[in-house]
Amino acid sequence: MSVKRAAAPIVLAIAATAIVSSFGGASAIAGLNSSPSAEASRKGVSVKVRETRYGRILFSAGGRAIYLFAKEQGSKSRCYGACARAWPPVLTRGTPRARAGVDASKLGTTKRRDGKTQVTYNGHPLYYYVHDSVNQVGCQDVAEFGGKWYVVSPGGSAIT
Repeated sequence: MSVKRAAAPIVLAIAATAIVSSFGGASAIAGLNSSPSAEASRKGVSVKVRETRYGRILFSAGGRAIYLFAKEQGSKSRCYGACARAWPPVLTRGTPRARAGVDASKLGTTKRRDGKTQVTYNGHPLYYYVHDSVNQVGCQDVAEFGGKWYVVSPGGSAIT
């Protein structure tokens, strides 16, 4: 009897390993709960354009709305600490990729103080809003951390 009980967890572990392997390993399972940080761990982040109530704006390929911080002039980020916790930077480990409606020549990157690479568009560092859900724009035209936050047009400017 004790042999059968001991075998059950082993059988379950083998079955779980087979399932994870068939879906591409742990990285595929991690991708099921995609977040800005999960997206950044893949090769270059993809940016696309979607139609919203604010018009056509930038989104990550994972469906997260993308914002800029109007207080920033130039491509260097001024959003760190509590600011970056509320407005996580769009990070990448590879060259950002332009998808539908995005001008690839406007995509770029800038180095953050911690050495991570942040995506820029038309010279603006890009951010997510921490409380946005997928395909949601929840914090357009708000003042936080000393400046206004706006979604980004395909031309690269703030939609005010």
